[in-house]
Amino acid sequence: MSTKMVQILWGCFVLWNVCISPTQTAYPGIKVRATQRALDYGVQAGMEMIEQMVKERHIPDLKGSEMVEFLKVNYVNYNFSNIKINAFSFPNTSLAFVPRMGIKALTNHGTANISTNWDVKSPLFQDTGGADLFLSGVYFTGILILTRNAFGHPTLMLQDCHAKVSHAHVSFAGELSVLYNSFAEPMEKPILKNLNAMLCPIITGEVEALNSNLSMLDVLTKINNYTLLDYSLTSPPEITEDYIDLNLKGVFYPLENLADPPFSPLPFVLPESNDYMLYIGISEYFFRSASYAHFISGAFNITLSTKEITSHLVRNSQGVGNLLSRIAEIYILSQPLMVRIMATEPPVINLLPGNFTLDIPASIMILTQSENSTVETIVSMDFVASTSVGLVILGQRLICSLSLNRFRLSLPESNRGNIEVLRFENILSSILHFGVLPLANAKLQQGFPLPSSHNISLVNSDIEVLEHFILISTDLKYEKPIKQQPSFSGWEGLNLISGQWRGKSVP
Repeated sequence: MSTKMVQILWGCFVLWNVCISPTQTAYPGIKVRATQRALDYGVQAGMEMIEQMVKERHIPDLKGSEMVEFLKVNYVNYNFSNIKINAFSFPNTSLAFVPRMGIKALTNHGTANISTNWDVKSPLFQDTGGADLFLSGVYFTGILILTRNAFGHPTLMLQDCHAKVSHAHVSFAGELSVLYNSFAEPMEKPILKNLNAMLCPIITGEVEALNSNLSMLDVLTKINNYTLLDYSLTSPPEITEDYIDLNLKGVFYPLENLADPPFSPLPFVLPESNDYMLYIGISEYFFRSASYAHFISGAFNITLSTKEITSHLVRNSQGVGNLLSRIAEIYILSQPLMVRIMATEPPVINLLPGNFTLDIPASIMILTQSENSTVETIVSMDFVASTSVGLVILGQRLICSLSLNRFRLSLPESNRGNIEVLRFENILSSILHFGVLPLANAKLQQGFPLPSSHNISLVNSDIEVLEHFILISTDLKYEKPIKQQPSFSGWEGLNLISGQWRGKSVP
């Protein structure tokens, strides 16, 4: 089955990516809503994809036998091979939601121009050549039934398929075209009969092939060296007359531990609006699970050498930062030191209207290493870094960035009057502000993959921070590929979410 066919059918029910994993929670971490506007655009963009696909699609040979009365020939055996669709038009095509079922596709008054090779055999003669076949009155209707299997994959089934071509006209080319065209009309009726008998089985076979590939899809993606992300469906799609809702688990796991985090998602409701093609709601649970999984995996523990510290200070500090970097040089460059920062608890996520904050509780230690490689702690203290989170969509990813609001440093009681400890406070603040945060933001630039389909970009996007979830409202844009995509060999050609995949069943 071709990659483009997968893309088209996938686009019909819009933007499931991957995914599987058991769930004991009642609510999803992510909701995706596709509106009627998305289906309408899918018709428009889909025509471009279908045009390229059908030109490359292999069509079975048409064979038959007819009597030619005016030649007094009892039979003429014919075979049309190498059938290619050169052009087509489906001017009246629509997609519509069918509540609690799926998506209905309807097209009528379609036309197609087809070229083919032919050969004929009879008791009197035999010959080969080329021909053009013009089809008109093309009609198709069917309902794609959308649900999920026990592993959280989307599943498809075609129901109520009706397909028909009303008229066919054959025009032979070649030296004897006048002769052959004289008995073309009797051949058109059996061609139509054979063609109409083939259409629904071909379409049904394509849907079954897609469903088979969906069922074999590995569904947990490796985000980085610490975590996996699960986008599995937690329930069958919810379909109304105006939209389809996909409930995705949307949870992070530590790389080697697929246990759910010790907290549950809260319910949230997407707004009743049809101004955009797509709405994506990402709950606080999604970000909390990311924080928890990275904490458990040790992703927030870093050790910086003297060279790394001064490099970031000089590159990122300005104004007061320059002064602090010079202070740091006095103490840090005078001897080989290391700074070790470790999160003491999972960073705390808070989503409130217009405000996305991340509080990072951690400890920081300045260490020195003697000539015999013994590591000694010079000073240690705890702190909470309160940051604001900025959000932007780049390509098909949600990018987060941190900006520091304030530090809250706390010293052990025994060290509060120690001048050697107190003089490091500004140095530590400088290191955190101008060294660690830029490192963190650099890591965050990889972003989180958003549900999307191959060659589909999110455009005119708007991001709102609401209570306990963020809302992405966006339109879609199909970008025609510059070069031919690789043949279908899984889901790589769809460019959904790259990475390592694992699976486990969902109740």
